[in-house]
Amino acid sequence: MKYKDYYQILGVERSASTDDIKKAYRKLAHKYHPDVSKDPEGEEKFKEIAEAYATLKNTEKREEYDAMGPRTAGDNFTPPPEWQNRYGTTGSNFDDVDISDLLNAFRSSGFADVKNHGRASHAMPGENYTVTVPISLEKIATGGETDVRVEVPEQDENGLPHRVSRTFRVNIPKAASDGQRLRLVGKGGPGRNGGKPGDLYVALTIAPHAIFRVSGRDLFFDLLLTPSEAVLGTTVEIPTLNGRLELTIKPGTSSGQRLRLAKRGLPSAHGDAGDLYAVSRIVVPKQASDQEKALYRQLAAISGGTVHSVRESLEKEAK
Repeated sequence: MKYKDYYQILGVERSASTDDIKKAYRKLAHKYHPDVSKDPEGEEKFKEIAEAYATLKNTEKREEYDAMGPRTAGDNFTPPPEWQNRYGTTGSNFDDVDISDLLNAFRSSGFADVKNHGRASHAMPGENYTVTVPISLEKIATGGETDVRVEVPEQDENGLPHRVSRTFRVNIPKAASDGQRLRLVGKGGPGRNGGKPGDLYVALTIAPHAIFRVSGRDLFFDLLLTPSEAVLGTTVEIPTLNGRLELTIKPGTSSGQRLRLAKRGLPSAHGDAGDLYAVSRIVVPKQASDQEKALYRQLAAISGGTVHSVRESLEKEAK
């Protein structure tokens, strides 16, 4: 088998502390994660990093690995005779075995307990995980049960991480907030040696909406108006989270003006609610008929100039 220098893979000294090893692993795992890295060899590097960390983070495994002594990465390596006797039949060349597998097999055989003066393995609880799940704006507002499909990290029998797809039924509380975490007890990483499983935390995030923009508990949407509607005023039907309603547009409404509908935004856990804002956007025709152009020219003549000329007059008055 080929020797792998786990310290070299993580980029740390052999005297590195557990915290240093953990920091190095997190940095490299983020860099080479298959969902992030564009390196064609990123997935293979990620597996090597995970394998190295699975060994060096465990005190007993690290001691057994260090007992092999420092070697050059890639060198042919034959385990000590007592390891061969414990792991497999005499004469095995170990070509298809990873060092991490060898360590696990060696420890599970009971030899590691002898080395540690018969001390039994302690029950270890599973890890807690947090996943971010997008939830629709309507579900955030009303609450209720929904199925969420997530990929959670798990460790195989060798302590190496891999992803597993799972579906959970989650009860979204009414008036949940963006970033709120829901705890699913016992749905995290599995425990070891009889330890209880960890918990899974579902962090809620509001999914992008086709109409509304969210700011805290307030909602915003664009209200499209024609020039004549903005000048003369009108009544339009607008959407809300609780259905459609009629809104009166006052004459002389400017583009960008916010029309507030109180308590029509997202509800809060305290019983009140944010506001809904219709932001007026005046839309002009891309192609006007000859008759429309003639009428606009008449309107321009009657209005006494353009917006630019009015602005200039106001600036002169201000001076």
